[in-house]
Amino acid sequence: MKIIVLTHPEFLPDEAEALTCLLDKGLDRLHLRKPGCSEAQLEALIRQLPTEYYKRISLHDHFSLQARYHLGGIHLNSRNPQPPQDFKGIISCSCHTLEEVSYYGPQTDYHFLSPIFDSISKQGYRSGFNEAQLRRASAEGILTNKTIALGGVSASKLPLLHALRFGGAAFLGDIWHDYHSAANLSTLLHHFKELLNTCKELDKSNRITIKTKT
Repeated sequence: MKIIVLTHPEFLPDEAEALTCLLDKGLDRLHLRKPGCSEAQLEALIRQLPTEYYKRISLHDHFSLQARYHLGGIHLNSRNPQPPQDFKGIISCSCHTLEEVSYYGPQTDYHFLSPIFDSISKQGYRSGFNEAQLRRASAEGILTNKTIALGGVSASKLPLLHALRFGGAAFLGDIWHDYHSAANLSTLLHHFKELLNTCKELDKSNRITIKTKT
């Protein structure tokens, strides 16, 4: 299972250091999502990140920065529904219904489906699906390894997501709710390591199951 982290919507103290450490520790993909920020503000954050990680970064806004810094991906949403002309990198998008997954799935490299669980970062933002719906979608092949679960995802939810055949999980509130500055960095990285290890164990168990069946 892939792990994707979305930035906190607001700029945080020592944020570039925290993002760099997550990428150092094996984060599969970082999504820079700062709704309402200026291009200059987002560019300043990008410039603080190591260039060797630019290919693992996706933008939600100010797509002109992708070409300027050769970032790896863009994320389509209601604010930015179309990719830049001649863009050749990774394209992802946001989906909020299973019908959208069926439509956009073949057109993107991966897609978020949300909200899978009650949101951690948005009070009152409830799950849009029940487990029976998700299990049916999994059985019908709507959920694939290109489908990334978003919304209320935490370590305890990863086994269910793995069983439902999600290709990964995107974290926002679960990652950032206890982070305020570099003073919280060790706690952040300890939690990320737990998420990473859980995903590795789930992937390992799946390989063992497949081997046993054959």
